[in-house]
Amino acid sequence: MPAHVLILGGTTEARRLATALATRPRLRVTTSLAGRVSRPGTVDGEVRVGGFGGAAGLADWLRAHRVTALVNATHPFAERITANAAEAARATGLPHAVLRRPGWDLDADWHPVASLEEAARVVPRLGQRVFLSTGRLGLAAFVHLTATQFVVRSVDPPEPPLPPHCELVLARGPFTLTDELDLLRAHRIDVLVTKDSGGAATAPKLAAARALSLPVVVVRRPELPSGVRALPYVDGVLDWLAGVIPPEGACAADTCP
Repeated sequence: MPAHVLILGGTTEARRLATALATRPRLRVTTSLAGRVSRPGTVDGEVRVGGFGGAAGLADWLRAHRVTALVNATHPFAERITANAAEAARATGLPHAVLRRPGWDLDADWHPVASLEEAARVVPRLGQRVFLSTGRLGLAAFVHLTATQFVVRSVDPPEPPLPPHCELVLARGPFTLTDELDLLRAHRIDVLVTKDSGGAATAPKLAAARALSLPVVVVRRPELPSGVRALPYVDGVLDWLAGVIPPEGACAADTCP
């Protein structure tokens, strides 16, 4: 049987990894998507959509589909699936790595915080018109800020609760520096709140805020589970997989028929 790599996807890096693996002979590649975005884009190889039912459900899926290696290429802030993947890999004994793009180098005048709740405590002393660029989840942390005007950009409409004074901008990136400057100026934004998601696709908003001398509140990334291998680039994951996937005709203990 071919070796089987499960990619927990949803990021640009996950799509790149799937593309790099999909054409390899005797290698089955499946990308799992959470299904939270209505138009996730094209992914090479097999695709499944939806949750697994926690760490135990993921472990059962890995066994049932004879997975050889697990790569978690979800968003750096996807804490629950990251924890579940680590637990499922331990339970099944499968090789497991996290493809985690490098974070941003923080400017000296940025305001790093540990959570969205802490960001909500910092925002009122920095400004009144906030570009809340933290995704469509977690907006409940800001609902008590009744004197603050928010602009929230999202691919799909966020679910309530939302801040009481909130304007939604439904758009799909990537966005250029000009796009971000236009948005900040049009909405008279005086504070940017974002997460340290890293990568080049979301960097223009930071450059735009820097150009306009706006304060930036940056939510730090959560720590990875203990013992989890983190690799920052697709090429590094490909090298790692070359070392952990058994030679042709062999199979790992938990994936043999």
